[in-house]
Amino acid sequence: MRNKTGALLGALLAGLSIAAFSTPAAAVDLEAMKAHVADHQKLPEFQAPGEPFDARACMKDKKLIVVPFSSSVEFTGGVASRMVEIAKDIGFQYDHYRTQGQPSQWIQGINQGISQKYDLIDVLMPDPRALVPQGMQAKEAGIPIVAAHAAGLDTKPPEPFLMVPIDYTQAGQLMAEWVVTKTEGKANVLFLTAKDSFSAESVMSGVLPTLEQCEDCKVKQQNVNVVDWGTRLQPTVQAELLRDPSIDYIIVMYDGMAQFVVPAVELTQSKAKIVTFNGSPFVLDLVQQGRVEMDIGESIDWVAHAILDAEMRILCGLPHVTDPKAPLYIFDASNVDTAGTPPQVSTGYGDAYVEGYRKLWGLQ
Repeated sequence: MRNKTGALLGALLAGLSIAAFSTPAAAVDLEAMKAHVADHQKLPEFQAPGEPFDARACMKDKKLIVVPFSSSVEFTGGVASRMVEIAKDIGFQYDHYRTQGQPSQWIQGINQGISQKYDLIDVLMPDPRALVPQGMQAKEAGIPIVAAHAAGLDTKPPEPFLMVPIDYTQAGQLMAEWVVTKTEGKANVLFLTAKDSFSAESVMSGVLPTLEQCEDCKVKQQNVNVVDWGTRLQPTVQAELLRDPSIDYIIVMYDGMAQFVVPAVELTQSKAKIVTFNGSPFVLDLVQQGRVEMDIGESIDWVAHAILDAEMRILCGLPHVTDPKAPLYIFDASNVDTAGTPPQVSTGYGDAYVEGYRKLWGLQ
């Protein structure tokens, strides 16, 4: 959910909800958590998601279309544009249907994919639950339709969508482990969610069970849906910090929310530290400024390669990829300058994947 404005629509909306609980007593293995966090502070290595294949041969004369959540959002627009470029290098057509975050545009893009007889339609991050009728039309036309990067490895997509997932659960687990270990198992956490997002349950399934292992940790949840970030997020956070000044960490589900959370922390003069997920350059800049403590990042270019790999395997009759192996990498004060000053897209992750995919696809 990279969205610097915080105002683009999710597809299914709900209201503001509040939940609070203290975690039950349980043994917490701080050393194991520290080791898991440390593993994601190392430059990621390439892992092949499947067996090698001759991409150029099996994709000859194929044409695909991607319909992103929004072409103007850094992440979804960037992934879509890179997939077009990578496909051109391999030798087949991949078209980018440009959108501005409007559900009507997603429908138009799918309809174009059907009417122009594309071989595959990629719906990149819109909630597929809102597009089932169009998905069924694609299926009836014999065209596979893929929900890419929309949810976690543990989420089943609605029929007839195929899924190219990401390990959102692990992202949630890492955020929670960071907080638990930094406080030596005594965290008082405000957890901010956006439950209208299709991936929210996967992130929560990583955060909450991890915190429940911590006997002396406290957690309060506040849900603010995507459409409300610009108006309700900052006052909600301010109210919570004033109500409980002992809150020492805020887990922010998506880093597009951070621009509204940082002012709330600063205006209340709270000592709470912010941890979040996505690695958007504008939030990495906040890490460089010391206003966000940690952001778990994904490389746009690596994700584009991973999605394209999974989709080519679908069209080439190869086993479906259930885990595309797109890595998560932790940025904090110790390494955030590797992302550039100011931070740049897809920078700081290393380049092991470039040669890895070229070999995997038989291009070298």
